[in-house]
Amino acid sequence: MPDIQHSVQIASKPEAVYPLVATAQGFGQWWATDITEPAGAVELGFFNRATIYRLRIEVDRPPSQADWICETGQEWSGTYIVFRLESRGAGTLLRFTHGGWQSETEYFTSCNTAWGELMYRLKSAAEGKPRGPLFTADALAY
Repeated sequence: MPDIQHSVQIASKPEAVYPLVATAQGFGQWWATDITEPAGAVELGFFNRATIYRLRIEVDRPPSQADWICETGQEWSGTYIVFRLESRGAGTLLRFTHGGWQSETEYFTSCNTAWGELMYRLKSAAEGKPRGPLFTADALAY
């Protein structure tokens, strides 16, 4: 099964980065604006809610690891998203994996590209220079 992997150095301590990858409020600073929290999960709506990804946190280990299981989405259902934070000097090395994909489809490749941009939006938010979420309620931010 193919995985999407990225890593990025962030000039903030893991304690400052962790809430951005482990909470709905954090996701709203760099990922998406359409976020709800039904029944202990986090739902992210895309393209006027034509697509909804429901995530449930499986590992919540502040400030070093947040693992999410994807419960919905045609190709996302059953995949997992892992954020590992390692203290590096005055900052954090973020290691990201979106794993468990069934195959390398065109959508997988598109998601890989989007995750690359999202990592830099997360970095900016953590460093106090927010660029805002990539996905707004009705369109892409770029």
